[in-house]
Amino acid sequence: MRPACAAVIAGAAQGLCAAPAPPEAAAPPNAPAGETVNHQARGEFDVTLKPLEPYNTDPAAQMGRMSIDKRFHGALEATSKGEMVSAMTPVKGSAAYVALEQVTGTLDGRHGSFVLQHSATMNRGAPALNIAVVPDSGTQELTGVSGTMDIIITEGRHSYVFHYQLPADR
Repeated sequence: MRPACAAVIAGAAQGLCAAPAPPEAAAPPNAPAGETVNHQARGEFDVTLKPLEPYNTDPAAQMGRMSIDKRFHGALEATSKGEMVSAMTPVKGSAAYVALEQVTGTLDGRHGSFVLQHSATMNRGAPALNIAVVPDSGTQELTGVSGTMDIIITEGRHSYVFHYQLPADR
């Protein structure tokens, strides 16, 4: 991939991640056995995106691939590794990316890993981003985890709000 193209794709991907900060959530009540308990984890993260060789090398495709390396801080103390595939368009402010990343570490004192699935579009500058836990991807003390993650970028700093559920017995 040409360096200029990689920089544009990385910038577009970061723009697709920008979202307003969600409101604070109330503490979850105790749940009966067999049910899930709602949680919210917040913190910051550092991210490194590096260009990878694209599968589709047709220059007209304007597609790219990037590696994702993150270090989460806060209620989620973890690292992640993943891959992103992105597509640019000739229209300024329109693009998309999909990504998968495996997150490994400690979430509110529980150790394990899970996979996040990203799907993002930017339609003439209007971003839409969905990040969800892949069902049944949780391991160890995070077995059964589900949820969604919001990413907020403010003044170049990345933060997250992870809305997640775990079985009540976890």
